Amino acid sequence: MTREIFNDVIRSEEELRALFSAPSELVNNKLIQYLDKHCRDFISKAPLIFIATSDSSGHCDVSPRGDEAGFVLVLDDKHLVIPERPGNRRFDSLRNIVENPQIGLIFIIPGLEETLRINGHACIIKDKEIMTMMDTQGKTPVIGIAVEVEECFIHCAKAFKRSHLWNEQYWPLKESLPRAALIISEHANKLGKSEEEVASSLQESYEKRLY
Repeated sequence: MTREIFNDVIRSEEELRALFSAPSELVNNKLIQYLDKHCRDFISKAPLIFIATSDSSGHCDVSPRGDEAGFVLVLDDKHLVIPERPGNRRFDSLRNIVENPQIGLIFIIPGLEETLRINGHACIIKDKEIMTMMDTQGKTPVIGIAVEVEECFIHCAKAFKRSHLWNEQYWPLKESLPRAALIISEHANKLGKSEEEVASSLQESYEKRLY
């Protein structure tokens, strides 16, 4: 941070641990270092993942990837590949991986409150044999994110229970939701594009450039 605006900042793990009780024996022993049958099954049912990366200077990024359930290819008990479908071409995650291979993944299954977390090392590949294994909609990805798995574990449901994410009763009214086109038009105001122009551009991208 450029300036200190918070009081009582915790600066060590020891200071942090002193505020809480120790994790349970179960929590301390739930981590495995490979993709067992349960991890593979979870991955096969997940249509959405989040990818956490950082560059060599520590600047972080979290980005979603989504497709039909099971879109992430499991090669063996230590390796998986995430197809890189067409996006905004900023390459935030990809640039980070080139500089720093460490990666964190969260796999999400609709309706399930627990998630699967996987940490490891990543690289960007263009292996044609592997890319053709991830064909969809008649399109073959140009590249993929290959991950060597180092840690796998189930994350408990508390965040999803507190947020009521899968319970429609707690969802905001559609008309009250933030409007992405408006936000983008104002954030990129120097381009002078209206909300309607941005909305049209987004819709065209969604309809014509998903794959």
